[in-house]
Amino acid sequence: MLMNKFMKMAINEAKKGILNNHGGPFGAVIVKDGKVIAKGHNQVIKNQDATCHGEMMAIRKASKKLNTFDLKGCEIYTTGEPCPMCLGAILWAHIDKVYYGCNIVDTEDIGFKDLEFYNKLENKNSFIKELDREACLKLYDQYKNLTDKNHY
Repeated sequence: MLMNKFMKMAINEAKKGILNNHGGPFGAVIVKDGKVIAKGHNQVIKNQDATCHGEMMAIRKASKKLNTFDLKGCEIYTTGEPCPMCLGAILWAHIDKVYYGCNIVDTEDIGFKDLEFYNKLENKNSFIKELDREACLKLYDQYKNLTDKNHY
């Protein structure tokens, strides 16, 4: 069986994290035009930061290397199906394609809550509430009226 070379790199990146007790078995590789731009692995435990997932680490490195928040033209290879946070970051970074190894059921089987979080999003009104909209709309108007802003 021939393994995709970029997924193999993502697996090796995840193994680094496991061996160093940085976090879960999650590694990611970002590729553009067939060239590796960045690699990352889960560092939640190492950094004591819930946002340090493998995909997030790779996106941060790729953005820094390319000096842009816009990763259009890139694809990401990741050992696990992205959680809602990582999927959101992938969308905001404009990454064109996602390839993943294990799905969210596989991830749940090893003790992670991705499926629970996806299910919670289906009923997001149970924990997300609108508050002080009028005051915040004034802030939005201030931003909307800027003439020199960069949209992302």
